[in-house]
Amino acid sequence: MTAPQTPTTAEELRGAGLRVTAARVALLETVRNGDHLGVEAIASGVRERVGHISLQAVYEALHALTTAGLVRRLEPPGSPARFEGRVGDNHHHLVCRSCGALADVDCAVGHAPCLTASDDRGFSVDEAEVIYWGLCPDCSTARSS
Repeated sequence: MTAPQTPTTAEELRGAGLRVTAARVALLETVRNGDHLGVEAIASGVRERVGHISLQAVYEALHALTTAGLVRRLEPPGSPARFEGRVGDNHHHLVCRSCGALADVDCAVGHAPCLTASDDRGFSVDEAEVIYWGLCPDCSTARSS
């Protein structure tokens, strides 16, 4: 028996009902190869792969990919939006209060929703968004020096 093949980026776009374009393929691959990238960094990565693309086109493609569930938009309070390709699992984020570094952290519980509300007020909870704030190792070391 052969292992199931991972779908190509183009197949994923088609499967999500999106038109396959060189810019969308480059954008999705840039997000997935990056580490919680901002829009400017994504645009730069796409330009390296396909040439000129307007910032507006990047915003529009990110919106389409986010709506389709192929990328995830993160917007910690006080920070610009960042995007990641890790979707469909139950993970959260660590954010450094000093430098803004952002890192993934798996849910301590391991299944959704990660947290059970003390009073769900009748809501059918299907997701919990948790952001852990603190200092990254580099900023912690700098402060203690």
